Amino acid sequence: MNRLIFSFISVFITAVTAVGPGTGNDLPPGGSAMHPEDQIDYVKRQLREKNEPYTTAFGQLKQKADAAFGISHHAIEDFSVPGFYQDKENHRRLSLGLQVDAISAYSCALVWKFTGKRKYADKALYFLNAWASVNKTYSEMDGSLVMSYSGTALLFAANLLKDYKNWKPEARQQFAVWTREVFRDAANSIRFRNNNSGDWSRFASLLANVYLGDRADFAENVRLIKSDLFDKIAPDGHMTEEVKREKNGIWYTYFSLAPLTASMWVIYNHTGENQFYLEKDGASVKKALDYLLYYNQNPGQWKYFKDPVTGSLQSRYGFWPANLLEAMSGVYNNPAYSGYTTSHRPLIYAEHDYAWVFPTLMPVSLKGYE
Repeated sequence: MNRLIFSFISVFITAVTAVGPGTGNDLPPGGSAMHPEDQIDYVKRQLREKNEPYTTAFGQLKQKADAAFGISHHAIEDFSVPGFYQDKENHRRLSLGLQVDAISAYSCALVWKFTGKRKYADKALYFLNAWASVNKTYSEMDGSLVMSYSGTALLFAANLLKDYKNWKPEARQQFAVWTREVFRDAANSIRFRNNNSGDWSRFASLLANVYLGDRADFAENVRLIKSDLFDKIAPDGHMTEEVKREKNGIWYTYFSLAPLTASMWVIYNHTGENQFYLEKDGASVKKALDYLLYYNQNPGQWKYFKDPVTGSLQSRYGFWPANLLEAMSGVYNNPAYSGYTTSHRPLIYAEHDYAWVFPTLMPVSLKGYE
């Protein structure tokens, strides 16, 4: 499936259309997709002034980045991942390499942004260049999905490194080809889905479009998100497809809302359009988040399945949905969100799927950063 031939023509086309000033297809300003420059500058000020929880949160990030120097890349030619419910062991094993490389690249790129130390940017590039040069395709049932929900952190890193002068032109071009022909192709192949798979793939595609400067495909993802938003969210706040997932209904509610809200953040950063407050017949993202928080705290009242899985400090991949609610507390200013997360700060979620990874360190704001 999706066997790709990286030809001289592809590289040439990429060189002509590569992202950057003067291409004629650049997206509006918004910095590095998830991290606008005013957010970066705000956090830099907090770190200079040694304010908490930023200082401790940066220590978490740096620890993650420093660990990357002991890691060799896991890029493979065919990212072939079986369906989770058909082969859990091999699904997890084959996904892990991408997950480790992606979070390593992102952590290093973000530390470089704060410190200016080239060794971190170079290590991030090591992972980006490895996947761009080695990985040619994806396959099996979950290759496209895992690429979409774990590979996002590679694009976080790439967008952060856009202005890194030591990223050689040939390597940039090769990464752009990989982004277009493997990563975004994987995402776009499943973005028609009306559940969490569609949410992750649209988010991944948006990140790719920011890197590539593809305004038209960016707009298509915006259209898709709006087209089925209120089919996904019921008037009472439950996620119509995710509550069907038996004991994992609360988890999948989180797993849908994390990329959906992250997509809205990217859209806001690059177009100024605020989708966080869209509402129809009482349904809204805010109501879905409230619903998630309530039933995560009161699972005995969850009517869709007895004894559902809930997020906690002991959660397998990190403290969900705390990372999501920490990020969204900066959008909705709901005391219930911050009340749930404050005692656990700084929060980090860096093991499996990547949307809101360092939400305490990198706060979200729709009112600017003072």
